[in-house]
Amino acid sequence: MEFAREHGRVTMMDAIKLTGASRNTLKRHFRDLTERHHLEQHGSGRGVWYGLK
Repeated sequence: MEFAREHGRVTMMDAIKLTGASRNTLKRHFRDLTERHHLEQHGSGRGVWYGLK
């Protein structure tokens, strides 16, 4: 959330580099944050990025 706040958006690769967590773990977190309306998903597939709502 902080990275998205500072940079305007966050990609899966940004999150992997920042946290060292696995892609599947981060996908779960992003899905949860999107469902709770903290983040908004833009695009799909490899080009997906998330921004603050």
